[in-house]
Amino acid sequence: MTTTKKVGDRLQTVDAQTLKHWLDAGTVDLIDVREPAEYAGEHIPGAILLPLSKFDISQIPTNPHKKLVLHCQSGNRSAQAAQKLLANGVEQVTHLQGGLTAWKQAGYPTEVNKNAPISLMRQVQIVAGSLVLLGTLLGAFVSPWFLILSGFVGAGLTFAGITGNCTLAMLLAKLPYNRN
Repeated sequence: MTTTKKVGDRLQTVDAQTLKHWLDAGTVDLIDVREPAEYAGEHIPGAILLPLSKFDISQIPTNPHKKLVLHCQSGNRSAQAAQKLLANGVEQVTHLQGGLTAWKQAGYPTEVNKNAPISLMRQVQIVAGSLVLLGTLLGAFVSPWFLILSGFVGAGLTFAGITGNCTLAMLLAKLPYNRN
């Protein structure tokens, strides 16, 4: 079992095996920083939802007898949330290396809700793919000017990949079925 490893002085990562041990021992407050629709679909039992998009440091549990661990799907958003905590004076923060994906790969259980809306990322893929397809078909059969739609969506996806900020995902997150 690998324990935590330091990434700088105050930000640490923990592997799924160690986190499972801590959860079983009741020595950790686990914060899920994914969006509500993602959490509703599947989450680690006992995780507290605190989405990165609405991250409020005052809602973080402050139990001196428990470790604070953040997680997301892959580890990127939890690292961003950890940086926000560190920037606001939290002494030490740990996040799950590899996120929920690593947790599941280790064979640990999750709570799954089959009736939850599909994940925000899949919604983005469906909408973006549909717009590119529509723009291509209209460009081929109606007017080449419709190809601008495909180019616009491609540019948006490129921007989202480079910056980590997806405007389409933020818009889709505001839909009623994505709010919990």
